[in-house]
Amino acid sequence: MTFTSIAPLRDFVTAFGRLLDNRPDEGRVLRDGGAMLRWLVARDDWLPDAFAQPDPLRYQQYLLHADSTERFSVVSFVWGPGQATPVHDHTVWGLIGMLRGAEFSRGYTAHGGLLYPQAEEVRLDEGEVEAVSPAIGDVHRVRNAFDDRVSISIHVYGANIGAVRRHVYPEDGGCKPFVSGYSNTVLPNLWDRSAELRSHV
Repeated sequence: MTFTSIAPLRDFVTAFGRLLDNRPDEGRVLRDGGAMLRWLVARDDWLPDAFAQPDPLRYQQYLLHADSTERFSVVSFVWGPGQATPVHDHTVWGLIGMLRGAEFSRGYTAHGGLLYPQAEEVRLDEGEVEAVSPAIGDVHRVRNAFDDRVSISIHVYGANIGAVRRHVYPEDGGCKPFVSGYSNTVLPNLWDRSAELRSHV
């Protein structure tokens, strides 16, 4: 996809910060924030190529923005063909919007120290948004819906997700702690408005 302007991401980040300034409850964050994310992923011309690159070995989690007080973070998940996560949790609310391609998610419930998968996977297609949180369901496994092409989803979490202590759930039972970190060492520059301002001079 051709990169046009990062302005939609900047507008999203600004609007999401304003939503959180009002200290909404989680239900409103997921509802109103979900509508904002749906608006963002309705177009596919704003994500810089550097944050859309797959890796042949594992999915990539690129940080696009972290709020200065770590109230929320925005990441791009880039899924190579056939790539998948292990079963994992988040421990915070999250919103997932499909920008490019599609993915499948299977939720799990815990009972008596064991995990039980939901009967069916949920497919997320371009422009669609779903939510996760400890209150509504937080444990799942996600995979690229395609074995022959890249898919990209945009995630918003109620924390600096790369620094959150979370868990993976191996097939043999139990859980193991992990901290995901990020795949990138640089951030997109959301705040350089010079090009658009010069175009109006």
